[in-house]
Amino acid sequence: MTIRKAAVIGAGVMGSGIAAQIANAGVPVVLLDIVAKDNPNRSAIAEGAVARMLKADPAPFMHPSAAKLVTTGNLEDDLGLLGECDWIVEAVLEDLDVKRSLYERLESVRKADAIVSSNTSTIPLKLLTEGRTDAFRKHFVITHFFNPPRYMRLLEIVPGEAEPEKVAALSDFADRRLGKGVVVTKDTPGFIANRIGGYWIAAGLAHAIDLALDIEDADAAMGRPFGFPKTGIFGLLDLVGIDLMPHVGRSMRATLPKNDAYQKLGGTPPLVEKMIAEGYTGRKGKGGFYRLDRSGGKREKQAIDLVTGEYRPVREARLGDAKTAGAILQRQDKIGEYARRVMLSTLGYAASLVPEIADDVVAVDEAMRLGYNWKKGPFQLIDEIGPDAFAAALEKQGMAVPKLVESARGRSFYRVADGRLEHLTTSGAYAEVKRPDGVLLLEDVKRRSKPLAKNGSASLWDIGDGVACLEFHSKMNALDTESMALIQKAIDIVKKGMKALVVYNEGSNFSVGANIGLALYAANIAAWPMIEEMVASGQKIYKALKYAPFPVVAAPSGMALGGGCEILLHSDAVQAHAESYIGLVETGVGLVPGWGGCKEMIMRWMANKKRPGGPMPAISQTFETIAMAKVAKSAMEAKDLLFLRAEDGITMNRDRLLADAKAKALALAADYTPPQPATVSLPGPTARAALGLAVGELQRQGKATQYDGTVAGALAEVLSGGDTDIVDELTEDQLLALERRAFMTLLRNSKTLARMEHMLETGKPLRN
Repeated sequence: MTIRKAAVIGAGVMGSGIAAQIANAGVPVVLLDIVAKDNPNRSAIAEGAVARMLKADPAPFMHPSAAKLVTTGNLEDDLGLLGECDWIVEAVLEDLDVKRSLYERLESVRKADAIVSSNTSTIPLKLLTEGRTDAFRKHFVITHFFNPPRYMRLLEIVPGEAEPEKVAALSDFADRRLGKGVVVTKDTPGFIANRIGGYWIAAGLAHAIDLALDIEDADAAMGRPFGFPKTGIFGLLDLVGIDLMPHVGRSMRATLPKNDAYQKLGGTPPLVEKMIAEGYTGRKGKGGFYRLDRSGGKREKQAIDLVTGEYRPVREARLGDAKTAGAILQRQDKIGEYARRVMLSTLGYAASLVPEIADDVVAVDEAMRLGYNWKKGPFQLIDEIGPDAFAAALEKQGMAVPKLVESARGRSFYRVADGRLEHLTTSGAYAEVKRPDGVLLLEDVKRRSKPLAKNGSASLWDIGDGVACLEFHSKMNALDTESMALIQKAIDIVKKGMKALVVYNEGSNFSVGANIGLALYAANIAAWPMIEEMVASGQKIYKALKYAPFPVVAAPSGMALGGGCEILLHSDAVQAHAESYIGLVETGVGLVPGWGGCKEMIMRWMANKKRPGGPMPAISQTFETIAMAKVAKSAMEAKDLLFLRAEDGITMNRDRLLADAKAKALALAADYTPPQPATVSLPGPTARAALGLAVGELQRQGKATQYDGTVAGALAEVLSGGDTDIVDELTEDQLLALERRAFMTLLRNSKTLARMEHMLETGKPLRN
């Protein structure tokens, strides 16, 4: 079965977001909602949802053009459109009667083989399909997306009585086209992620109140030490909306057995009810557990006191040196007691639910990583603590030790055997962790092999079939002298007997660019010759990458900024994860791209056949992109800015990125010829003067500072070709020399150093 067209019924935040992600996959989608009351446009609700998404930040659409794939309508006039759809997603109110009434209408219009799914997170599938025909039930599943659908990778599927081939087709579509990590779960309340995550949140709130803990300490304890998002629990509730908590809690308590541990946490605390009644529902309201007080002209971040219910200034959390899960759990104070109560009960609860909610520990861990952004799932965390130590801690706290934890005593839930990752099953035996067909992960390669080369910032791996993979692994994958040395070494190794090179890693970001801390330190001690040599060396290495006698394919995900972007620009091809955020951002720290970014971008725009005639349109576009430090907010947007070429590939599922990049590299290697050196004609001073006039106007309007003009002037000199004339052909080396000179001139300026220092301290650009 192939899904060529889909539909979503319900144009609320979740339903419209699902429709947007289907459109992001290049699939036409129908979006329907009820008829708008007191509005001549009967489809105003669905149309309004699309209009809002086009203005939203973060954007549900990866590119504005995706919105053209959405056909809007209403449930009275346009129900017939569903007859063209292969998959119909219901995302209406969490009301059983409303859903059943809708399904009755769908039976008369859907295609005979169309899949129907509900995005419910609280109603059991068996209740949804009561009264429906066998044919309907065989095509019905639950597809539980997480909000926002574009960015949250988890999709829980409850198969019910659906035909296996239908479930397989939908799972494959969600995996490859929507980019989801598909986890098959059982028809139990909350499924996997919300069953465990909901318990974790409720326990975190209840125990913090019981211990009269400051929420800053609670969030710090329930954040990075355990590999959870830095929001912790209270920050997370503010983000998703505090008013959702009572609804979720009531639903879970109504459907869970009376002896379930979730029931013992009780209902919504009075403090939370009072906050909701007064409009303190989180970021969407007047504030939540945290708020920004603007009274009296101030801007003060405040936190609520869980005892008094009054707000006070936020203060630093008191974690001290306890930065790991083990260290937090061993603390003999309120923070340690809080961590033990919350995490021992949460992890124990998760262990008690297998195989009730899922067949194995792998599915549970995957659901919590993808649905709640935990770096490690519950069973991986138990392994980190140690199953024996975990069981002993449960006993010490007077908690029952789940059967699954008992079976892991003296062992672990995961182990590596003969280079394969295995997991403990409910039978007590080990089984291999299976990856979906077509998935290649570097973490698996690492288990079964040793690097071809390695230093503190990068490694080179053999990923099979004659392809090497260059991996960065410094902090945020910032590029330093060791990173550059490994790039050069990779070139030397690959050209001696391998077919191709892929540049890829499994960090949160491809690379945030050069390590500006090192550059700032060198500038502060006036090590100018050393800095210029570093810039020249980087230019040389990137140029060697471009003209290597084998294909180079870059495979970014997350941020690819500055020097990270310049790697993409010097690669033969790019296979980008859809969620790649690419840009040359050096002007934000008072510099210009120095490793060939200016040179590559001006050459791309000059060669762009869609641009108007003459060099100035290309120069102006390049100048605007770099001077304004534009960052593409998706791989699709990166093609508009020419950070990616039209022929570069986009992979929706992060787990398939390396396999896709490897396949592209092998295809290029079949009859590979390195590119020919290029030249470009630039008009010199006349172009520089025109760009200067534009910057001057921005300064007069207050949109650019005086020093912005200085930085822009240096960039203009590079992009216009210096003192060249339009009849001259500038080589790449000449453009690189201009880049290097502009970079070094700006680096010697105290205002650039101030920008660099401010960025390192705050993570934000300084407008000096």
